[in-house]
Amino acid sequence: MSVESSFALSPNLNEQLHQNASTQIIRKSANFHPSIWGDHFIKSVPSDMKYDGCLEQVEKLKEEVRSMLVGDVNESSKKLTLIDSVQRLGVAYHFEQEIEKALEKIHDAPDGFDDNDLYTMALRFRLLRQQGYNVPCDFNRFKGSDGNFKKDLINDVSGMLCLYEATHLRVHGEDILDEALEFTIIGLKSIVTDLKPFLATQVMHALEQPLYKNMPRLEARHYIYVYREGETKNESLLKLAILDYNLLQSIYQQELRELSIWWKDLEFASKLPFCRDRLVESYFWAVAMYYEPHYALARKFLTKLIKLLSIIDDTYDVYGTLEELLLFTDAIKRWDLHALDGLPEYMKPLYSTTLDVFIEAEEELRKEGQSYRVIYAKEVMKVMVGGYLNEAKWFSEGYIPTIDEYLETGLITGAGRVLTVSSLVGMRDVVTKEAFDWIMNEPQIVTATNLMGRLQNDMVSHKLEQSRGHVCSAVECYMKQYNVSEQEVNEEFNRRVVDAWKHINEAWMKPTAAPLPVLSRLLNYARLVDVSYKYKDAYTLSHEMWKETFTLMFVDPIRV
Repeated sequence: MSVESSFALSPNLNEQLHQNASTQIIRKSANFHPSIWGDHFIKSVPSDMKYDGCLEQVEKLKEEVRSMLVGDVNESSKKLTLIDSVQRLGVAYHFEQEIEKALEKIHDAPDGFDDNDLYTMALRFRLLRQQGYNVPCDFNRFKGSDGNFKKDLINDVSGMLCLYEATHLRVHGEDILDEALEFTIIGLKSIVTDLKPFLATQVMHALEQPLYKNMPRLEARHYIYVYREGETKNESLLKLAILDYNLLQSIYQQELRELSIWWKDLEFASKLPFCRDRLVESYFWAVAMYYEPHYALARKFLTKLIKLLSIIDDTYDVYGTLEELLLFTDAIKRWDLHALDGLPEYMKPLYSTTLDVFIEAEEELRKEGQSYRVIYAKEVMKVMVGGYLNEAKWFSEGYIPTIDEYLETGLITGAGRVLTVSSLVGMRDVVTKEAFDWIMNEPQIVTATNLMGRLQNDMVSHKLEQSRGHVCSAVECYMKQYNVSEQEVNEEFNRRVVDAWKHINEAWMKPTAAPLPVLSRLLNYARLVDVSYKYKDAYTLSHEMWKETFTLMFVDPIRV
């Protein structure tokens, strides 16, 4: 059953709906927990926040840090450590050109490193790989005559930790980094209880969420506290990181206030009570895609889109009848306000609001001659609802497809494609029409991120969804097709996720097929997936998973 076939409407559908109008409809209920934030950002955030004094301090501190980045440092290892700190502290977006030039110089002049210094070698490898340089993973020097990593490396905790972080940038064929990952995980776990609290905290954090797979804003909040306690901290850099974090938090609060008013005015929480009320969670996803202040337009559009997609998803999974879903799918395909008249009453505000959000984006982008971008977002939306309808038909028929058949649709309904394509819409001049054409052709990195999102979501959410009455997930499809246990399915899917990360890392190597700002959205989506679906579906169960995280990111500033 193809996705496209989902758009086919029965010519007698309206007649069928009329005949069934008197029949009582029994609808499912997922009993989603209510919003944990309510009107918090409307009531607690002033409409006119002042930043002037803070901005002046930030500009002064930026110049001090910039002078450190461009200044001559006799030891390249010190420059690497400085760049690493700047990136982890979340302020690297202020110094992209300076960091690029510094790393280019280090890449072109690799001499001067101590071949026996694991920390420096691993840090150089990671920072250059993050910048797109295809440097070799020359870590054989740290192996013994037996071909295994030397056991005494365990005494070098900083080196072990740095090697562990470096392994997450490996690509296909780099078996030594696969070995290094296993070696460092086992080694670090074996000594963590014997370490001093400060170092033990760093090790446990890294094992829980590797740096490369973490959301930059979450890492920044964590690392500010780590850096503050360090003996070699630079006070100017630390103060810049704290002020910048708090400044961005204030910007996020303003955006959340505006978006919360939009959401409250829609009254969807009462009009569509069967849906997940997750406005702040949707904004969190948008911040994960781009946290920098100059992407405000992109964040707001993507937040509204994620919120609407969540409601549409719940409508297809939980509330709508198959006949109603056929009508909604056809209306989205037509993308015409005149289609509103044929929809059930509860679907009308959802449909009209969806069109309004896209119209609003078109009008904003038309000022800069970029309204064409919205067309791409519309097209992936149309395919998305076609995928939702396919799954609704499977559930109605009690059909369990093969894993390949499921993934043909599941890679669409996992939302990765619509989110990554739509994330480019509001990014102003850094994205071109060629970039949209490239991502629409679904290169390997796009397929990899979509697969990652689908599999990780299904692994953590399928039991709860099946208990509520939900279409089969990839887990059920694979178990049935191959007659294997859930544990075996998870092992196979985790192998596929590891493989997907390697595809992402390969796409990051220069020369890249797309500009880095475009590739960054795909990388950030992969990071978001890793954070959101590590243990549970954190978006759906945000009251269990994310309340403290959101408080740190959006509510509580860092003490200066």
